[in-house]
Amino acid sequence: MPYLVLAVFALLYLAASLLWQVPLLVGAVYGVMSITCFAVYAIDKRAARNQAWRTPEKTLWLLGLLCGWPGAVLAQQWLRHKTAKRSFQIVFWITVVVNMAGFGWLASSAAGVR
Repeated sequence: MPYLVLAVFALLYLAASLLWQVPLLVGAVYGVMSITCFAVYAIDKRAARNQAWRTPEKTLWLLGLLCGWPGAVLAQQWLRHKTAKRSFQIVFWITVVVNMAGFGWLASSAAGVR
C-alpha cells in the first residue's frame, strides 16, 4: 500500500508537470524535504533504540505535511519505524492526503484550471 501511494503521487506529479508545467523547483522541494524527513526518521529510530531524546511526533507529521512524506513513507518501510503505532499512522496518512490535495489544487490553480 505505501509504495502504491508513492506511485500514484509520481503519476500525479508527472501529469501535472505535463499538463500544467509545474516548475522543477516543486520537485526539488519534495526531494529535499523527503531526504530531510528520512534523515529525521533515521535519527529518531536510533534514539528509540538507545532510549535517548526522541523527535516529537508533531515534528514528524509537520515534516511530512511540508512535502517530506515520500521520504517518511520510505523511512517507515525501510527502517521499520513508526509503522506499528496506529494513532501515529492515522494522522500521518491524513497529512499525506492533505499534502497531495494541496499539490493538486496549487498545480491546477497556477495553471488557471477551474
